[in-house]
Amino acid sequence: MIDPYSLWGVVVLFGLVLALAPYLGSYIGRVYLGRPAFGDAFWGPVERGLYRLMGVDPRRSMRAREYLTALLLVNGLLWLWLFLWFLLQPSLPLDPNRVGGMRWDLAFHSASSFTTNTDFVHFVAESQVSQGTLLLAVEVAMFVSAATGLSVMVAFVRSLTRKDGTIGNFYVDLVRSNTRVLLPLALLGSVGLVLLGVPETLRAAITLPTLAGGSQTIVLGPVASFSSISLLGSNGGGWYTANAASPLANPSELSNLFEAGLMLLLPLSAPFAFAQIVRRPGEGMPFLGTTLSVLVVAMALFVFFQASANPDLSGLAGVTAGTNGYPVGQETRFSLVGASAFQVVSVYSNVGASNMALGALSPGGQLVLLFGMFTQSTPGGVGTGFGTLLTFLLLAVFVGGLMVGRTPEYLGKKIDQGHVRWAAVLLLVHPLLILVPTGVAVLGGFDTLTAVGAGGTAAPLQAHAFTTVLYEFTSEASNNGSAMAPIADTTPFFNLAGGLVMLLGRYLPILAMLTIAGRFSEEDVLPPGPGTLRTRSATFMVYLTMFVIILTGLLFLPVMALGPLSQMGF
Repeated sequence: MIDPYSLWGVVVLFGLVLALAPYLGSYIGRVYLGRPAFGDAFWGPVERGLYRLMGVDPRRSMRAREYLTALLLVNGLLWLWLFLWFLLQPSLPLDPNRVGGMRWDLAFHSASSFTTNTDFVHFVAESQVSQGTLLLAVEVAMFVSAATGLSVMVAFVRSLTRKDGTIGNFYVDLVRSNTRVLLPLALLGSVGLVLLGVPETLRAAITLPTLAGGSQTIVLGPVASFSSISLLGSNGGGWYTANAASPLANPSELSNLFEAGLMLLLPLSAPFAFAQIVRRPGEGMPFLGTTLSVLVVAMALFVFFQASANPDLSGLAGVTAGTNGYPVGQETRFSLVGASAFQVVSVYSNVGASNMALGALSPGGQLVLLFGMFTQSTPGGVGTGFGTLLTFLLLAVFVGGLMVGRTPEYLGKKIDQGHVRWAAVLLLVHPLLILVPTGVAVLGGFDTLTAVGAGGTAAPLQAHAFTTVLYEFTSEASNNGSAMAPIADTTPFFNLAGGLVMLLGRYLPILAMLTIAGRFSEEDVLPPGPGTLRTRSATFMVYLTMFVIILTGLLFLPVMALGPLSQMGF
């Protein structure tokens, strides 16, 4: 049964975020345009000092190829930094719990995961990662990877307003993303989490007596600050293995909603930042409308599937209509609506944090989450999610223009064969990175997920096993980070395959976005004419929404039929 008070809590959450988004989006737009903005007096000298230290001329704008080279250089150094920390933990500082170093294949997967904003883990956080690794490697990566996504988004959008062939300076965008956006918001989020009961301390652990007369060691640390940038920056990696299901990381229904708000804040502000940068008020509304339409429907479907009766339990004695749902794996301190809102927001915004056991969800619930990762854009991760939705829009304008005989153009920029070719690369590489490794894992016998049947014999879970492997690679290809578990994914195959999928799933779309941006930045801005498709309208918003849903369905319907749809009896 759905608690109406928890439903109102989710409504208030969305209302507050949507009330803040226009102001935050306008501020973000002013920051990237170099206009006067709040904090200039403090951050200006800091940024100028950083530019001098890096040897960067902030007035110099880069072409797309140079921008991409700088991005790959910074992210490559970040990957190496993470890899060495994971590999050499025993020899490095801040290791009070004396954890060992990781195997090279696990270090490869972990470094790839945190560099790419995925934060998909194959390790146990409490026992396999030192406090120094979390603070000096992982948390640094959370800021840099999120700032990389924001930089790509603003370079992509900026190209629609330029005609000199440049899209901005990556180093300047990276610095300003951290100083003006991520650091202040993460600090505010940390304070909010501390006030809601999340611990923030440098103490590694505390030992307390239990009711049974024994003792229990509880792992502590700067959980609030770590969780804040994790949720805000679409990272999702938790201080604890249980992630947001841990009572220390997410103590109450109120903290659960607050954390969902952190995940929504930047993605829902992106359309307003877009409108500010292109200097066209209201032009971001189709993006916002599409995102909210898909997100709200997904949330309603998720709650419906989780509240529905499980037909496999209908014949069991003592199971009534009121208890015959899918409560297994959900924390009792959260309501159904509150827990569902958190989980859907997390997956659809490519954060990947979990407050429930995803493997225990109904097949319909798993299908809803998979669809969010298939789209990658409703709202998607910080920066790159909006870039993917902008790519969908370019394709929608191109197809719509051809259907009605109008010139395919957007904001005065013509959309030609080259733009469409790279947009197709961006959208087609995603299913390729999911389906190929999933097929190899299943056909090659690497999916070791089994159930113990009568007599102690192991029996495959068939469709559920396939869905688990599919979810694994979908999450990695989408740079999401959530996992269904249980699955034996700490093997060299899953570590190496998953690491490669995350790297390709991150940087091939970025390559496509920046290439499209480079082509746009060389074009003149044409004045609107009678053949220009009007994109700032409710009609176009509906068209864009249906375009995203239909194209995603065409790409992924066959594989969904093999997994969750077959479990639902279709």
